[in-house]
Amino acid sequence: MKTAMHSPSPQFLPSRRSIIYGGLGACLAAAIPATSAQVPLNIAQGRPHPASRRFSSPAIESAIADISQKIADPFLRAMFVRCFPNTLDTTVFPGTLNGKPDTFVITGDIDAMWLRDSSAQVWPYLPFAKQDPKLLDLLAGLVRRQARMILIDPYANAFTRAISDPPLPWAVHDKTIMKPGVAERKWEVDSLCYTIRLAHGYWRETGNTDPFDATWRGAAWKIVETFQEQQRIDGEGPYSFQRRTFTPTDTLPLSGFGNPARPVGMIFSMFRPSDDACIYPLFVPANMFALRSLSRLQEMAVQVIADLKLASACAGLISALQASLRQYGTVHHPEFGEIWAYEVDGYGNALMMDDANAPGLLSLPYLECCSVADPMYQRTRAFALSASNPYFFRGTAAEGIGGPHIGLGQIWPISIILRALTSTDDAEIAMCLKWLRDTTAGTDFMHESFDENNPQKFTRPWFAWANTLFGELIVNLASTRPSLLRQSFST
Repeated sequence: MKTAMHSPSPQFLPSRRSIIYGGLGACLAAAIPATSAQVPLNIAQGRPHPASRRFSSPAIESAIADISQKIADPFLRAMFVRCFPNTLDTTVFPGTLNGKPDTFVITGDIDAMWLRDSSAQVWPYLPFAKQDPKLLDLLAGLVRRQARMILIDPYANAFTRAISDPPLPWAVHDKTIMKPGVAERKWEVDSLCYTIRLAHGYWRETGNTDPFDATWRGAAWKIVETFQEQQRIDGEGPYSFQRRTFTPTDTLPLSGFGNPARPVGMIFSMFRPSDDACIYPLFVPANMFALRSLSRLQEMAVQVIADLKLASACAGLISALQASLRQYGTVHHPEFGEIWAYEVDGYGNALMMDDANAPGLLSLPYLECCSVADPMYQRTRAFALSASNPYFFRGTAAEGIGGPHIGLGQIWPISIILRALTSTDDAEIAMCLKWLRDTTAGTDFMHESFDENNPQKFTRPWFAWANTLFGELIVNLASTRPSLLRQSFST
């Protein structure tokens, strides 16, 4: 029963980082500095008091009120009301720089800005930006901030609030080139893809081209040049990374350049969107995301900044990625047939798994890398949601995909949300809604992960990407499948 889920006290489990770098109390104290701790995230109350919210958007508040009326299940409704505005309520820091909007976005309980997370956190607000000038500026400020960050270091995945701030505690002694302003320097192809996705989405939704100035053009070129470097046609390139750790997925072998792979035209990614090291550097979902992102950047190069040379550089990368993905990105599975691999090395070796984070195999249509109806995707999806995927877990509480970042038996709500967002089956979507509804441990918020048999055991009580993504799912269903929201999920 849903009510039973609210009675026991939830047990917040430290994430892998917390385990490595100290006790839970010390971790939370370090992760939530005074600037972000000013937002009182009271689990019992849900949203912060209006006076304490980081940002308020009339357009978003109107949408919450409207969509809430369409949700019959009271617990699902409460979750939507809390989750959808969570990024705006608690994680955004709007400001100005040289008279232009400037926005910093933390992940929640970690006071740093990931290129991927910040882009994903605000993505569901884009359709409302034209209705709210302040929201429009907030999003423009993020596009501008991300461009400046990429010019600091295109290989970094996370950045500090100010140039003078120190790196994250676990990154201080990393053996890599740590420039001022970098919080962590894990090279992940998807970090740059997400910034393109946000910029393109902002332009398409609003028509506003103000953020796409000389700084943004410079960042766009830096993205293309970094992708070209990491094709590693002419050697290993400038990036390497090593960390002293008991967790192998937090560092790279072979002097920090990663495991070997043939230079076949795909982009080498040293880490996945989970921040875990790749086993084989040719990470297929990220390369598919890069292919889609370069197409978007090519469009903006022509129509927004009139840089035909940049458009031509994008075209060259697109051609190389298309050919290499076609030749090296698939594998024959004995049960499911030809499917996309998760990682390959160009020598014939492939890693057969999927991870909860996006980009992953399950999330490809959500990121517009392929069609839901694509037979290749449907076969790959069937694999990802089966026992053939070593990180697919089925317990008494729910079923879903996890990953090595937290460990075995830990389901990530993000994977359940993405399963619903990429499904065309009402029964499957309803099942996902019920799992999400019944696994919040009484908080009515999404978490990073929860135990497959006991949702009272979870990691990260404040994880804004998962919260806002859940809100995006409900907004999507209100538009496309409103009958599902009229259901009651009590058992």
